[in-house]
Amino acid sequence: MDISIETAADRALVRLAGRFDTQSSMALRNAARPLLAAPEVSRLTLDLAQVGYIDSSALGLLLLLREQATELGKTVALANCSPDVMRVLSIAHFHKLFPME
Repeated sequence: MDISIETAADRALVRLAGRFDTQSSMALRNAARPLLAAPEVSRLTLDLAQVGYIDSSALGLLLLLREQATELGKTVALANCSPDVMRVLSIAHFHKLFPME
């Protein structure tokens, strides 16, 4: 999976491309850690437009990121979900847990 990061003001945008699975979950976790720790970042948005596949380990990581962000008074949002990814997120009721952009 390819990961690119943009920050502006109090927001961080993380664009993901490729398969979001067990292997790539660790890469995202490592990329998100400093963003969540940054005092100026209050919202972390994951852009999933280029993600065609998501598995249960990725769902687990999303929950972990949400929990860590909440403890720090921050928000994790999901954006531009592809239809296949949105279907998985809907089945797992993640649309109720995460702001969708």
